[in-house]
This record gives sequence, C-alpha cells and structure tokens, in this order.
Amino acid sequence: MTWLADTRTSYDTVASSYAEFVSGALEEQPHMRAALTLFAAGVDGPAVDVGCGPGHFTAHLASLGVDASGIDLSPAMIDLARRAHPELRFEVGSMTELALPDASMAGVLAFWSLIHVPDDAVPVALGHFRRVLRPGGLLAIGHHVGVGTRLKTQGYGGHPMRVHVHLRQPWWLARRVREAGFKVEAEWAIDPENEVSQVILFARATKG
Repeated sequence: MTWLADTRTSYDTVASSYAEFVSGALEEQPHMRAALTLFAAGVDGPAVDVGCGPGHFTAHLASLGVDASGIDLSPAMIDLARRAHPELRFEVGSMTELALPDASMAGVLAFWSLIHVPDDAVPVALGHFRRVLRPGGLLAIGHHVGVGTRLKTQGYGGHPMRVHVHLRQPWWLARRVREAGFKVEAEWAIDPENEVSQVILFARATKG
C-alpha cells in the first residue's frame, strides 16, 4: 500500500530529528503524563505501544511499572528506540498487520499513530487492537480533532516527508471503536483552545 510505504520512508527520514523533538517533551506536558498514568493504572499485564516512534511513551509506561513494549512501522525509529532503551522490547511492524498473538495484551496504546491511517483502514487496525487484547483490556488512542486530511511534505528538522494526517471528530472514531468490540469509557480533550485540538480516547475490550 502506497500510504504505508510513504509513512515508513517519511519517518525513517526524520527519525533522528523527531527523537530530538520529543526528547524531554513529557516533562512539559502534565496532562499527557496524567493520561499515561491513568492508562498504566488501568492495565493489568503486558501492554504494547503501537506506533512507538523512538520509544518515549513506551519508556514512560515502563517507569510507571508497566510491562511495556513498542512496535513501529519505521525501522529507523525502532533502531533509535532500541539504542535509547535497551532494556525494553521494540519490533518493526504495522498496526494493520499486527504480529501479536490473540488475547496476549492487557493494554494497547496508540498515541498519534492512527492519524496516518486512511479512514477505510481504521477498522482493520482497530480489529487488530481488539484481537490482541484480552477481554477487559484497555485501549488508549490519541488523535488530532478536525475534519479532512492534510498532506505533510516537510517535517521535523526540515526534512522532506510525504504523509497524510487525518483529522477526525471524536464521535467518528468512537463509533468505529465501538463497532470493533470496545466500550468507550472516556474521552479526554487536550489543548481544546488550539486550532487543531487533541483527544485521548479510553476504551475497554468487551467480553463478547
């Protein structure tokens, strides 16, 4: 799929600059830290950070006592994550072909990674999240709020990119999450005053 190849190549290109950009960012984001703390408190078992990038969220979850691992489409990102956090497990993979056993996870974190997945592939990714989660497992998705798609041609460090950023209304994503076999528990707005605000959705895998 073209969008997968474009996303992989783009993040390989900006990997080092992106890692610099997010380094230490959580220290200045109390609401993000609180969301990760809430996720950690709600997970009883292993959790996977899907679209982990250089592993900053994965490492923070580990610091909170979570048995956390990371998966990312970009081999360059995974190389950086492994070097920065050699004590944690990181693998190259795609959320649309998630290579994890059924019901093997107690938590799935997908923070600002589903934003590059086209609308018609979102149910595929959500289906994999549900498949790998145990009944009652916790899903947390962070996403940009808005309508439409933006083509990002330049990224971190001024490097060229070609990725589509899909802006979505919370109701749209919540509906797809429910259809995938989850019960939505909460939606947390972050920076609602900004032109492009953000939402973190928390949902539990149903037992059916």
